[in-house]
Amino acid sequence: MSTTVIQTATPKNWKAYQLLDSGGFEKLEKFGDYILRRPEPQAAWDKSLSELEWQNRANAYFKKDKGSQEKGEWMLKKGMVERWYMPYQTPTLNLNFKLALSSFKHVGIFPEQAMNWDFIMEKVKKMPVKNPKVLNLFAYTGGASIAAKQAGADVTHVDSIKQVISWSRDNMEASQLDNIRWVVEDAMKFVRREAKRGNVYQGIILDPPAYGRGPDGEKWVLEEQINEMLKTVAQILDKENYFLILNMYSMGFSSLIVENLVKCSFEHSKNHEFGELYLEDSFKKKLPLGVYYRFASI
Repeated sequence: MSTTVIQTATPKNWKAYQLLDSGGFEKLEKFGDYILRRPEPQAAWDKSLSELEWQNRANAYFKKDKGSQEKGEWMLKKGMVERWYMPYQTPTLNLNFKLALSSFKHVGIFPEQAMNWDFIMEKVKKMPVKNPKVLNLFAYTGGASIAAKQAGADVTHVDSIKQVISWSRDNMEASQLDNIRWVVEDAMKFVRREAKRGNVYQGIILDPPAYGRGPDGEKWVLEEQINEMLKTVAQILDKENYFLILNMYSMGFSSLIVENLVKCSFEHSKNHEFGELYLEDSFKKKLPLGVYYRFASI
């Protein structure tokens, strides 16, 4: 089993997205035609641009509710819209995403995940299986799902929130794709059932939150359940032709913890890569945005 520690930024050919500046526990980002200012707890350093430049550049900024770390509202300048589309175009991928200003500071996309979309495209295309089955768990608005679909995979997309599934469907249609299987269900419950049925997937993507709730109130706590989740996923991942991607956004989890978790459940897998996900701003400051682990048969 080979293991390579690497760090990867957002692909340089994504012209529609830019991290313009970071610091002072904020980030200034360009999403297509619009520039947003929002909180970022990891950006503990100084900003490179002045406060006046941040104010002048931002089309909208997120104002947190008093006493809340996540919830708040967006303050919009004249001409700013609440919904718009942004493309992701490379020599092999041509995706389109619907963005929206949510009350939890998110906009419907995590730009650092673009390097995983490229990985998915490469592995699905190389796999000696026609229409390999790919399972996307905790799938959110489906960037990984539509990347896998465009590569030719048979995709199952699992998330516990109906509104997020609808958003994912919009992204699929905006990318001129179809026939993704949508499942509104608790991710743990779904993989347990798949394991009992003996179903197998060639690709599995996990993007679990630190905390969450299933549609029937099922409780998800990352620290308590990720080990069981990986052991169960190991039962439904093809033993010959496979890839797996695991993203972890919990600030308490290092890449070494993730390495130990994965190795315990996937002893005979190969071509392992792990490290920090980050974005680099215009001033070369690197903003860490979680850790990842991935491996593939090819």
